[in-house]
Amino acid sequence: MALRPILLVCTAGLASCLAAAPLSAQSGQVQSGQPQSKASSSKPARSPGARPDAIAEAMEASASRQPVAPTPMGVTATAVPSPDALGAYPPPLYHPDPGGTQQAMPAQVTTLSAALALAYATNPQLLAARAEARSADYGFAEARSAFGPTLSASANYAFTRLREETASGPFVGAQGWANGANLVLSQPIWSSGRLAAGQEAALATSQYRREALRLTEAQVLGNVISAYVAVRRDAQSVTIARENLQLLEQQLEENRTRFGVRDLTLTELDQTRTRLELGRAQLLQAQGQLGLSQKQFLQYVGAPPGELAVPDVLDVRFASLEDAYAYAEVNSGVIGAARAKERISRAQATAEKAEYGPNVALQGTFAYASQSPYNDALRYTEFVGQVVVRQTLFDSGLRHARTRAAQEANQADWRLLDSAYRDTREAVGSSWDQLASLRSAMVKYRLAITAAEEAYQGALVQQKTGDLNTLDVLDLARDLLTVRNSYNVTQADELIARANLLAAAGLLEGPRLAGDIAPYDADAHFERVRDQGDVPLITPILAGLDSFTNGNLRKERAVRDAGAEAALGAAMPLPPQP
Repeated sequence: MALRPILLVCTAGLASCLAAAPLSAQSGQVQSGQPQSKASSSKPARSPGARPDAIAEAMEASASRQPVAPTPMGVTATAVPSPDALGAYPPPLYHPDPGGTQQAMPAQVTTLSAALALAYATNPQLLAARAEARSADYGFAEARSAFGPTLSASANYAFTRLREETASGPFVGAQGWANGANLVLSQPIWSSGRLAAGQEAALATSQYRREALRLTEAQVLGNVISAYVAVRRDAQSVTIARENLQLLEQQLEENRTRFGVRDLTLTELDQTRTRLELGRAQLLQAQGQLGLSQKQFLQYVGAPPGELAVPDVLDVRFASLEDAYAYAEVNSGVIGAARAKERISRAQATAEKAEYGPNVALQGTFAYASQSPYNDALRYTEFVGQVVVRQTLFDSGLRHARTRAAQEANQADWRLLDSAYRDTREAVGSSWDQLASLRSAMVKYRLAITAAEEAYQGALVQQKTGDLNTLDVLDLARDLLTVRNSYNVTQADELIARANLLAAAGLLEGPRLAGDIAPYDADAHFERVRDQGDVPLITPILAGLDSFTNGNLRKERAVRDAGAEAALGAAMPLPPQP
C-alpha cells in the first residue's frame, strides 16, 4: 500500500534517485543464482527396489523440518558492493543547509528514528521548502519598509555647447562644463490602505509558506516511512519465497523417490516440477522488488538500508476518531495553508479597492548646482518642500475590473478553505478506518498461518498413507505461501496507515516522531527578520493610520459549507497497537 498523498494547497515537487546496495533477508544473503537445497544432503540413500515406510518417513520429515511460523518483518544481513580492494563503500557527499562543509553520508541506516533524523536534516526537497519559507519572511520586512522614508541622491557633470544663428549671418554661442547635485527625500503619509494591505498580504504569504513547509515535511517523512517499511516488507517476502522454494525442493526430492519405486505417477511428478519452477520465479521477482525498494530508500533517506529494526516511533494516541477530527481541525497543515491563502487574496482585493483613494506623501528636494550650464563660476542652492497628493480621476474602468477580479479570486480561495476542511476530515476518517481494518485483519491472518501450517504438515502425513495426492499437498503449500504473503503485506500496510493518520492530523513532523531530532523553528526565523524594515516610531504610526480603513484582514473567515462540518463515525473499533 502506497503512502496516502498529502493534499498540497501550495506547490509540489520530487526529484532524483541514487543507487542503493542489495539487501539480504532472514534466511541468507540475496544473491544471483539458485538457492541450495538442504534436503538432498541430509536424507539417507535407499536401494532402488526397497519400498519406504510411508508413515515413518513422513513423521521423521515433519519432525526434522523447521516450522513455518508468522515471523515479524525483518532483515538480518546486508550485502553492500565494495568497489575497491579494501571493501570500503564510497560515501556520496551532501551539502547541509545552508551550504556549509561537506559531510559524508552514513554507511547504513538501521532504525526508523535514524532514517527520519537523516532525512529531516539533509533531504533536498525539505531544505528547499525551508529556504522558500525564509524568503517569504523577508517579504514582510520589505512590505513594512514601504512606510519609511526614502532618500536618493544624484550628481552630474555635463558639457554643454550652444550655437545660435544671428541676423547678420554668423553663428554665435557658448560652451563649457558645469556640475550639480540633488537630494530627494520622500515620506508616504497615507495611501488609502494600499501599503497596509500589502503588509497583510506579505504576512499571510509568510504564514502560507510556513504551512507549506509543514506539508512538505510531512510528505518527505511519509516517503521515508514508506521506503523503510517497503524494504522490510520486501526482505520478508524474499524470506517467504525462499522458504517456500525449500519446501517445494524437498517435496520434489521425495516425489522423485516415490516415482522411482512406482508409488507416484509421472503427472504428479510434473505437477511438483511446475510448482518448483513457479517458486523459483517468485523468488527472483521478490529479489528484484527488494532491490527496487532499496533504491527508493536511498532516494528518500539519503543513505542505504542496513538491518532494519521494527519501527517504534509511529504511535497513534488518539482515544477516538472524534478526538482525531478535533485535533486535525486546529493543527492540519492543509487547513492552515488554505486559511493563509484566503488571507493573501483578501488583502490583495483590499489593495485593489484602495486604488480608488488618494495617495498623500511629503517630498523635499535640495539642489546645489552651477547657475550657468557653461561654467562653475557662480553657484546656487535650492530647497523645495511639498505635500504631494495623487488621485486617479479616470482610468476607463481599469480599477473596477481589477477590484472585481481580486474579489472573485478571494471568493475562490474562501471556497477552497471549505474544501480543505472536507479533505482533512475525509483523510482522517479514511485513515482511521483503514488502520482499524488492517489491525483486525492481522489477527485473523496470524490464525490463518497457524491453520495453514498445521494443514500442510498433516497433508504430508496423509500423502504418505495415500489419503491425499500430490496436487492436494501442493495446493496446501500454495495456501500457506499466500496467507504468509498476505500477512506480510498487511503488516506493512498497517504501519503506512499509522503514518497516513498522523499526516492527516498534522502530527507527521520530525521532532514529534523522534525526540532526539533538533527541531527547525520557522516561526523563530520570522520573528528575527520581521522588524528589519521598520523605522522607529514612523513605521508603527503610519502602518496603523493606513490600515484604519481596511478593517481586520487577519480575522479568520468562517466555514460556509455545511458538508465541511459533517463527519462520519468509525466503521469499527480500533484494536490496540500491535
